[in-house]
Amino acid sequence: MSKKKEALLAQYAGHITEKFSETPNMAFLDKVVTGLGPAIYNRDAALVSGSDESELETVKANFLIKKLGLEDGPHLMHAIKEVIREYGASERNKYRAVVYYILARRFNKEGIYK
Repeated sequence: MSKKKEALLAQYAGHITEKFSETPNMAFLDKVVTGLGPAIYNRDAALVSGSDESELETVKANFLIKKLGLEDGPHLMHAIKEVIREYGASERNKYRAVVYYILARRFNKEGIYK
């Protein structure tokens, strides 16, 4: 594992611990990060804008529906907004890997990442 990816994993794990009061499953977090590919190294792609509705729709369509295979419905957007709220308005950098990790765990879809 590269030093850069290792540092990002540690940063993401810190956010999961601090913002969501969870002890991260590092093996699962690594799978989520690996699934994001090179996007984790691009600042714009690595972050989720919690105030941008089109960004939240993208998370819903591309991650929750396409990747996790969930049925579309208002519960999906509610879950995304709940994670964004818990992440905190004061936290400007809402990392996509953290948001995806939390959403996958909340929907019990860790098995998608094998």
